Amino acid sequence: MLIAEGAAGPATTPGSPNGSVTGPAPFTALVDSTGVVSVPPSPTARPLRMLADVRALLQSGKVQEVKQLLRANAWPANHPIRKELWPLLCKQHGKAGGVSGDGFYWDMVVQVFGSAELPERPVGLPPFVEPSRCHAYHLTRSGRACADRVISVLGYACPDIVYSPAIYPICALLLHYVTEEEAYHCMASLVSCKEKTFITQTKLLYEVTWKTVMQICRKHVKGAAVHLQRHCSSGRAERVYMDWIWWIFQGLPFQHLVRIMDCYFHEGVKVLYRTAMAILLLFHKHSSANSSEWSAEIQKNGVDLALNKFCREMPVTPQKVLKMAFGIRGLSSSYISRVFIKTEMLLKSRQVMHGSKQLVRSRSSENLPNSQSQNNIQMVSHTLTIRETPSYLNLAKWFPFSHPIFHDKALHQRARKMLLTLWSWLPVRITMYQPILLYTTEEHGCSLTTFYVRVEQHEPTLLMIKTCNNEVFGAYCSSRWCERNQKDDRGNRQAYFGTGETFLFSLYPERAKYPWIGVEGDRNVSHGAELFMAADSKMITIGGGEGQAIWMDENIRYGKTDHCATFNNPPLCPSGDFEIRVLEVYGFATDMN
Repeated sequence: MLIAEGAAGPATTPGSPNGSVTGPAPFTALVDSTGVVSVPPSPTARPLRMLADVRALLQSGKVQEVKQLLRANAWPANHPIRKELWPLLCKQHGKAGGVSGDGFYWDMVVQVFGSAELPERPVGLPPFVEPSRCHAYHLTRSGRACADRVISVLGYACPDIVYSPAIYPICALLLHYVTEEEAYHCMASLVSCKEKTFITQTKLLYEVTWKTVMQICRKHVKGAAVHLQRHCSSGRAERVYMDWIWWIFQGLPFQHLVRIMDCYFHEGVKVLYRTAMAILLLFHKHSSANSSEWSAEIQKNGVDLALNKFCREMPVTPQKVLKMAFGIRGLSSSYISRVFIKTEMLLKSRQVMHGSKQLVRSRSSENLPNSQSQNNIQMVSHTLTIRETPSYLNLAKWFPFSHPIFHDKALHQRARKMLLTLWSWLPVRITMYQPILLYTTEEHGCSLTTFYVRVEQHEPTLLMIKTCNNEVFGAYCSSRWCERNQKDDRGNRQAYFGTGETFLFSLYPERAKYPWIGVEGDRNVSHGAELFMAADSKMITIGGGEGQAIWMDENIRYGKTDHCATFNNPPLCPSGDFEIRVLEVYGFATDMN
C-alpha cells in the first residue's frame, strides 16, 4: 500500500529569514515540489510560532487566540509545520469518540476496492464531484490516484453527500502535507462537523453559498461590487458570483491558497467568504483606473475572465490578502449565518411552493397507509439522523436499543416498524411527498428564533422529540407556525391556531396516536377542545384545554406534557416534565435536492 511519506526538498526552519536552513521534509512523497513557489517571511517579521504553541492553546480552549495566531503567522508553503498542524486543526471538529482508529481507513479501502494496493487505472469518482474542478495542484500521478481513492472512500462512508465539488481540491491540498490516511480522517472531520460549516454537500447549499457571498459583497464591499456590476449585466454578474469559490481554489497561486487553508481548517467557510471579498476589493483597486492594465483586460476579455486572470497573477503577498480579508469590518459570524439561513429558507420555500413541488392545501382526515407509504419509510428512516451514518444507525438514534441493533435484524425491523406506523398515521396525501429535514437541534442549535426562521413558512410540519429518558413522541401540525402572528378582526393576536388535522403521537416506549376528539364528527366539541397550536417568542404549545399536551421553552431544552381536552391524551411521558435530547422538524415536498 502507498503511504504518503517521504522527503521532497529542504524546509524553512521557523524564524529563519532566508529559508536556507534545512529541516523536516515539508511535503509528502506524493508531491512534485519543483513548481512550488514559497514566499519567505519578512526579515523584520517576528519569529514564526511553533506547533507546540498552537497545541497548547487548543488544549486550553483558547480558540480566539488560535485564530489570531493562525492569521498572523506567515508560514511559507514549504514549511514543515503543516504535516501536523492541519490534522490537529481538522480533527478538533470531528465527533468525539468517532471511528478513527489505526487501520480504519485501510479497512475501508479494502472493502471498497478489494485491495489496499494503489490501482493502476483511474478509479471512478463519486457523482458529487465535478470532473472539471478536480484540481490536483502539485500532486504527482500517484498523488492524484490517492486523492481519487480518498474521495471514493469518503463517498462510500458518507452516502448523503449529493453535490460537493470543493471536496476534491481540499483533499488534494491536504495530501501535499499529510498521509493518505490522515487526509481521509481530516476530510471526514470537516464533512461531519455540525458546529461550523466547512463543506457544503447539496446543490441547494452550493447555491445558497454563492448567493450569500453576493449579498454580503454588495453590502460590505459595495464599491467593489458596484465596479463588478458596472462591467456586466445583472445576470452575468450572478454568473461571476457563482464561481466565487473557484476564484480561490482554481485561481489563487498555491502559496496564497495554503495560507488561506491554515485559517480555514480552524474557522470554517467564513474564511473563504472573506477571501472572496478581499479578492474583489483588490481587483477593484487595481482595475478602477482607466489606464491600468487590468482595466484594459476587462475591456478586452470581459470582467469574468479578467477577474480569473487577476487571481492567477495575484499582485500582493498571501499575508496582504489575509490582512485585507480579516480587516473587513462589521462582518460577524452571526450576521453571515442570518444571511445564509434566510437565503436557504427562501430557496426551500420556492422549491415547495412553485411548480410541481407545491403542496396540496386541501384538508383531509384520511390516514390509511398505501404503497407510497411503504416506499417513503425507507427514506424517512434514512433522514432522521446525522448525515454520515448508515440507515440502521439512524433508527438507533431515535430508539434506545442496545448496540446489538447494529447486527440484530429483529431489533432493526422493530425500529423500522415504529417509523412505518408513524408514516401510516399521516394524511394519505402527505405520504405522497418526500420529508425534508427543516430543523434539528443537533445541527441548528437550540433556539426558538432559529426554529421559526427555518420552519414557519412550511405546512404541514412533523415534530419529533426524543427526551433524555429516551421517550420518543411528537405532533403532526397542520398549519404554518407563522400563523402565530395573525390577528383577529379587532387587531388582537390569535392565542391558538391550527386545524383538526393536527394530532399527537407516541412511538417509544408506547406506540399510540391521539387525534383531535372532534375528528369523528359525531360529538359536540367545546372551544376548550379546539386549541391546536400556540407559539410566541417564549414557548411552543401543542394541544390545550385542561392542560397542555406538549409545551417547550424558548431554549428548546425543557418541556412538559399533560392531558389536554383537544386530544384527550395521557401525558406523553410518565414524569410529565422532560428534558429534550433531540428535536427535529420535517416538512414535505415532492422531491429533494
